Amino acid sequence: MTTPRSPKNTAAFYAQAAISFGVALFGMVIGELYLPVDGWVRAFLALATLYLVTATFTLAKCVRDAQEDGNVISRLDQVRLERLLAEFDPYRSQTPHLAQQAYPSAQPHNAA
Repeated sequence: MTTPRSPKNTAAFYAQAAISFGVALFGMVIGELYLPVDGWVRAFLALATLYLVTATFTLAKCVRDAQEDGNVISRLDQVRLERLLAEFDPYRSQTPHLAQQAYPSAQPHNAA
């Protein structure tokens, strides 16, 4: 069997993504608070921001789940292939009765 692949993303990448998300969300909230509009417009924008954040997390989870499902299917196919290759012996000769079953026209005819 092969060893599992290591994750491609580093801790620094995760930190950068989290900080970037935090800065963007913070900037959006500050912009909504200091926007010179009525309170109901500000509340609408706040709800839209909250909806956008939750939809982003849901989409990220769906993409991750789809990728993991693809990895599981790929891994199962790899295991099946490794098992077939392990069972295959190119130097093993076929037994005559299997060859006759596979190719019935190759059987000798009895001319009686």
